[in-house]
Amino acid sequence: MTATVYGYPRQGPNRELKKAVEGYWKGRIPADELRATAAGLRRSHWQRLAEAGVHEVPTGDFSYYDHVLDTSVMVGAVPVRHREAVAADALDGYFAMARGTEDVAPLEMTKWFDTNYHYLVPELGPDTVFAADSAKQVAELTEALALGHTARPVIVGPVTYLLLAKPAPDAPAGFVPLTLLDRLLPVYAEVLADLRAAGAGWVQLDEPALVQDRTAAELNAAARAYRDLGALTDRPRLLVATYFDRLGEALPVLAKAPVDGLALDFTGPAAANLDDLAAAGGLPGKRLVAGVVDGRNVWINDLERSLATLGTLLGLAGRVDVAASCSLLHVPLDVAAERDLDPQVARWLAFARQKTDEIVTLARGLAEGADTITAQLAANRAVLGARAGSALTCDPAVRARTAAVTDSETRRSQPYARRAAAQAAHLRLPLLPTTTIGSFPQTTELRTARADLRAGRIGPAAYEERVEKEIREVISFQEKAGIDVLVHGEPERDDMVQYFAERLTGFLATRHGWVQSYGTRYVRPPILAGDVSRPEPMTVRWTRYAQSLTDRPVKGMLTGPVTMLAWSFVRDDQPPAETARQVALALRDEVNDLEAAGVSVIQVDEPALRETLPLRAGGRPAYLAWATEAFRLATGGVRPDTQIHTHMCYAEFGDVLAAIDDLDADVISLEAARSHMRVAAELRAAGYPREIGPGVYDIHSPRVPGSDEMAALLREGLRAIPAERLWVNPDCGLKTRGWPETRASLENLVAAARSLRAELGGTPGR
Repeated sequence: MTATVYGYPRQGPNRELKKAVEGYWKGRIPADELRATAAGLRRSHWQRLAEAGVHEVPTGDFSYYDHVLDTSVMVGAVPVRHREAVAADALDGYFAMARGTEDVAPLEMTKWFDTNYHYLVPELGPDTVFAADSAKQVAELTEALALGHTARPVIVGPVTYLLLAKPAPDAPAGFVPLTLLDRLLPVYAEVLADLRAAGAGWVQLDEPALVQDRTAAELNAAARAYRDLGALTDRPRLLVATYFDRLGEALPVLAKAPVDGLALDFTGPAAANLDDLAAAGGLPGKRLVAGVVDGRNVWINDLERSLATLGTLLGLAGRVDVAASCSLLHVPLDVAAERDLDPQVARWLAFARQKTDEIVTLARGLAEGADTITAQLAANRAVLGARAGSALTCDPAVRARTAAVTDSETRRSQPYARRAAAQAAHLRLPLLPTTTIGSFPQTTELRTARADLRAGRIGPAAYEERVEKEIREVISFQEKAGIDVLVHGEPERDDMVQYFAERLTGFLATRHGWVQSYGTRYVRPPILAGDVSRPEPMTVRWTRYAQSLTDRPVKGMLTGPVTMLAWSFVRDDQPPAETARQVALALRDEVNDLEAAGVSVIQVDEPALRETLPLRAGGRPAYLAWATEAFRLATGGVRPDTQIHTHMCYAEFGDVLAAIDDLDADVISLEAARSHMRVAAELRAAGYPREIGPGVYDIHSPRVPGSDEMAALLREGLRAIPAERLWVNPDCGLKTRGWPETRASLENLVAAARSLRAELGGTPGR
């Protein structure tokens, strides 16, 4: 009965990995220094885990950019367009697949199941030739063993890898990557043999895709995969891991497979795995790794409840070990670093280090008896009780307001057709209007001013002067570039969720609570601990100032209620629908104040609508009902001639097309550049009736797309969307880009729109 984890935060306590990778990209440090930094972080992570009492540390979970991209390298699935770069320099080629180059597009990026982590989507076709490259996995295992650790390599399993993949651009219509399974399994067999030769006793194969609804053919593929891998003679013991939800109909498939153990999630909806495992007859003679500590949220574990679950599981498997529900990649590193948090509240929280301690405590209690952890159980019980009784969690006025919401408040006063006519007359925009998604580059000068304000080196007046200067520059550039609907650039915001969280009651902010979103992009999710309200306007001052500088419309920019929840660590002591309604009412006040200040276009971003979708279809209708209602509650109070926009990015939208319609936004902008306008065709097929801005500029790559390239994407979009309903915009906000590439790309975007207007016989615009 031992303690283990599936993965650990990669970045280091001061985001050392981010700084090293970006330093390498900019030519400030050589590859050897980057590798040395990475090795030092791995070493410190393993040492910390071992010192805490973790008996078996993970290897292979560390990544310079993304573990799914690492898997593509491991199996040799390098797209044709990147092979030359990979052959010339493996590290530079790896980053080219992630970010693209001046001439070559990167891999598509999308959300990792229902988390805020993004992975790079493998591109596969009938001509894909797999080839094993276990160098990374073997090297990291060898490092850990040399340091004296018991180590378990962790890699993405073959079934999940293929289910996450997409057909390559030149693949024939209807091609299904899962058909490559028989071609892929020998490569996994070779990797497993290499790891065994390097000293691996166990290897973990992650198969989270099996917690989703799966067809009989997909379940049969999983059975075949683990029948074949389990039958190998030259292999380590195999631990198949799933997480994020109950395994369901795939559980008996894996339980019967000739593998040596399963790792299952027993938190949240996945708690159903307990009854399902008992119904399947358990895992006699096999290892069960029980994920009883929530690896995705930051609240302390109920140790007594988890210990009871573990006690029940003892009778269902040959051996039970204790773990978090998933990799700890999804939580910050250490609560102890948050010295600004109220100590009372800090005791309610567990980040990666504290979760590791919880896992070790539970493993000890399971192995040696609950009486050996009596003090820990008593302290845990006291903190749970203190949180439940705290006045910080409940505001009677907020609860009374949410209870009084009526259906009419969740609907606009006029149907879309009438609103569209009123907005056209009011805004007088050209055909194919151009806009951006919200943020503009955050310059070093701007970040320095924000840091100086926090440190007290400058006062609020000096900081506001700096922000106003940035807004003037952003407005001036957009006017000169010819953009039709402007934004103020959001220079006052360091994060689209944290900015609002710091101005709403109920949210807590951290200083060091960084979590990886993708690559070197890290965010600090707020912690939603209590009831939510808006004490005062949050954005009106800056949007009004921007509008005073131009006669073109300036969008008000807000983050929607679902995204505020999804990109925060949300409270677990009340239903999320109730929390979303509280946030929606706070945003409704802000929307109404923006309109009263003369703002005619208001964007309420909901990029998390799709990513928060329950993994199983049975839970989706209830989620989508409260999620779309919350958006409409936030936006439903404006006049018909006020145009409501929303934005979504880097997700698979096909599952939520009806919900997108139910938002009743006047305009929606979506990621489409990397996915080659696929979403435009999906919206046409769904009969979506409103205006659409499919992105034509991939902002997650440093390359500058030419006007001809963007015009070609627009022509593709026009095949699905009538010109009078098509907008022209980037995929996402421009915060992470530099000014030179932003200027060039947006100028090309406007040129593309103008060329299409000329072809269509419309006016060229301003």
